[in-house]
Amino acid sequence: MKLIRYQAPELSAWPTLDRWSNLRDELNSLFDLPVWASQNRQSQLFTGWAPAVDLYQTNDNVVALVELPGMRKEDIEISLHDGMLTIEGERKTSTSNGEKAERTERYVGSFRRSITLPVAVDPNRVSANYRDGVLTITLPKAEEAKPKRIEVGS
Repeated sequence: MKLIRYQAPELSAWPTLDRWSNLRDELNSLFDLPVWASQNRQSQLFTGWAPAVDLYQTNDNVVALVELPGMRKEDIEISLHDGMLTIEGERKTSTSNGEKAERTERYVGSFRRSITLPVAVDPNRVSANYRDGVLTITLPKAEEAKPKRIEVGS
């Protein structure tokens, strides 16, 4: 038995349906935003792009994996403020010399992602590594956020 990954049908014959699908996705993400979200995030909702982010938690760290293929590490900026991790940058177009693109599917332009961290972290020990298009941010938990073992007395 051979497994074949599902591929969505090509909608290029009906570009209007593709636009409706994009609008539906944008509206769905609008309702996913909390009421207290910053105005900056809402203003970027229908413009630009946002990279995919995975957030993991271990006993000692919170780890964020951000997909940023085709970017240079110099074009990525990371900040941490009041328990909010912000990743921003700009992906520039790769065409030059007046080339005309026949088809473009990769997003270009600036982006900004802000993620509320689930626990307090130590901002002095945060590290970031960018390799093969994936940005890995390791945020060590603050000592008070780490789980502690409590002995039961008699």
